Amino acid sequence: MGFVGTDGLGMETVHAFRAEMPVANGWAYFDHAAVGPLPKRAADAVRRWAMDASVDGDVRWPEWSAAASRLRRAASELFHCSKQQIALIPNTTFGINIIANGFPWRAGDSLVVLANEFPSNLLPWMELQKRGVEVRRVPVDADGTPCLHRIRAAIDGSTRLVSVSWVGYATGYRLPLGELCDVVHQVGAQLFVDAIQGLGVFPLDTSEIPIDYAAADGHKWMLGPEGAGFLYIRESNLERIAPVMVGWGSIESSHEFNAEGAVYKRAASRYEGGSANHVGLIGLEASLKLLLEFGCHRPDNMVARTVLQNAAAIRDVLRRLGAVFPWSVPRDVPSRQQEPSADSSSGIISFQFSGKDPFEVRRRLLDAGVVLSVRHGALRVATHAYNNQDDIERLEKGLVKICES
Repeated sequence: MGFVGTDGLGMETVHAFRAEMPVANGWAYFDHAAVGPLPKRAADAVRRWAMDASVDGDVRWPEWSAAASRLRRAASELFHCSKQQIALIPNTTFGINIIANGFPWRAGDSLVVLANEFPSNLLPWMELQKRGVEVRRVPVDADGTPCLHRIRAAIDGSTRLVSVSWVGYATGYRLPLGELCDVVHQVGAQLFVDAIQGLGVFPLDTSEIPIDYAAADGHKWMLGPEGAGFLYIRESNLERIAPVMVGWGSIESSHEFNAEGAVYKRAASRYEGGSANHVGLIGLEASLKLLLEFGCHRPDNMVARTVLQNAAAIRDVLRRLGAVFPWSVPRDVPSRQQEPSADSSSGIISFQFSGKDPFEVRRRLLDAGVVLSVRHGALRVATHAYNNQDDIERLEKGLVKICES
């Protein structure tokens, strides 16, 4: 499936992607930062699994296991790493907790995390304070932007780990992971990345950007079912993280079901523990294969370009309607609203209308066939590459009616 044209996805490819998304038949769907809709091929794969499980039971288990193995290979393509560095996990929170609880902490160690993190990338680290680890929450700028200089200033000789979200779930700000890696590694610390709001759109080549750990559920931008995702652990760190989540699936010769003299797998799959969520993994395998066909793992890929172009078009619409972008500039200086750079922007845009209840706006947009979220008192659009001009116009028409009422 090739690309056509130079700006974003070519029209033929946009149509091909959109044809894979049944949600586009009924909705202008801009909620991918919450829960993405399933592509047709993923829904078909889930239906086949359900029928097979109903008719044949575990006779089909080897096929399900093979699909999980294919997903691990697809994830290794996504991360540009070996499949030994990929664990299949139920969600981002699970992956964060594996690292938080398996890392070899010592009393007096410190950890650095951004102050405006999503709770799942904050609470597991905060719990480490009970073990004598100092958790340093780095404040962000008034516009929600993380500052690399502040992160660097928070790191000292006691710092073992820095944890960040690649893309802010409310602000949409995308961190420069390459620069951040340099900052963190220069002082001998390691970097954990919550990648859930970036993977599926923006490439993350771990052979070029040497992050140490990353976790992401597949149900947002990767368009998979909830409850299936990835934990990436750089191979050199596999022995560093204690196998705190273990079970029969963690050991070599796992199907012998013998714990005596057990040897843990020499791969990140040692952290998976027990039975897999095969239906979720099968759905995610189908979704991820689709995105890889569109090149989401390649540098300067067309999926990312189209997402950014859609986001820019939506910002133009919102500006014309008088929207305020609360995390684009300091809230008290509305005249200084600026366009984010392509390097730091994403498909996420938060906005407000003066005097309008965001929950009521969302409700009325749903009535108009437009789906988005509310986060921290602001409406949040999260556009993907299959969204098109028709979707954007539908959003604009819905907002015009609301603003005029």
